Amino acid sequence: MAEVVGLADGIAELVRDGDTVALEGFTHLIPVRAGQEIIRQRRRNLTLVRMTPDIVYDQLIGAGCARRLVFAWGGNPGVGSLHRFRDAVENGWPAPLELDEHSHAGMANRYVAGASDLPFAVLRGYQGTDLAEHTDTIRTVICPFTGEELAAVPAIRPDVAVIHAQRADRRGNVQLWGLAGVQKEAVLASTRSLVTVEEIVEELEPRPDAVVLPTWVVSAVAEVPGGARPSYAQDYYERDNDAYRAWDEVSRDRETFNAWLADTIYETAESA
Repeated sequence: MAEVVGLADGIAELVRDGDTVALEGFTHLIPVRAGQEIIRQRRRNLTLVRMTPDIVYDQLIGAGCARRLVFAWGGNPGVGSLHRFRDAVENGWPAPLELDEHSHAGMANRYVAGASDLPFAVLRGYQGTDLAEHTDTIRTVICPFTGEELAAVPAIRPDVAVIHAQRADRRGNVQLWGLAGVQKEAVLASTRSLVTVEEIVEELEPRPDAVVLPTWVVSAVAEVPGGARPSYAQDYYERDNDAYRAWDEVSRDRETFNAWLADTIYETAESA
C-alpha cells in the first residue's frame, strides 16, 4: 500500500545516488517539482530515462545529477535546444553524459517490456536509419514463425519512477486523465515509485478514460499542487509558455544557470 509522504521525504527515501530514474509525463503532467527536489538533494550518477526530456532534464543534467541519458527526443518544446544538455554532451560540463538514444516507438516498447516482466521487446522500427550503428541497445532478431528480421530493444526497468497526476485518495490509489504518455508503464516497470498529485481526496470519483494506478503498485504519494508547472495539468492549470521561452535565456550561459540554481533551487526548501 502506498504511503502518503511529503515531497522532500519521498525523494530522500526513494531516489538514491547511482539509480536509474524515470520522470515521465508526455507534454502534460511532467513531474517538474519532483525533479527539482532531486537537484536540491544533490543526487549524483543517475541514469535518467524519459521519452522526451525537456527543461526539467536540462536542469538535472546542468546540476550534475546525471551520468547517462536514455531517451528518444530532447528539446525545449516550441523553443529550441536544451543548452545544458548540449554543454554536457559537447563539452562534458558539468560532467560527461553518456547517451542511449532510441525512437519514441522503441522507448514505449521498452517500457512495456519492463512492465510485462519481459527481457526485451520486438518491433518494426529503425529501418532506414543509422541509429543502431550508434546505439548498442538496438539489435535484430529473426521471427521464428515468419523469418522476418525485427528490431529488438531491452526492457527498461528503472529503480524508481516519478510521475505527476491529478489526484489520489488517502489509501494511495492514483487517478490521472488527459494526454497520457507512458506513466502507467513506467510505474509498473519500476522497483519503486513516487507519484506527486495536485490533490489528495477522500474518494476518487469515477471519470471516463482516466488511468487508475492502484495503491499496491505505488510506493508513495505526495500532494504537490502545481507540481507539473510550467507544463500543464488538465482541469487544474494551463501550460506556461513564457516559462519555456525564459528558460532558453537562463540555460544558455553557465553563470546564469548557476545563479538560477542558487536562487531557485538551493536557497529554497521543499516541505518534507
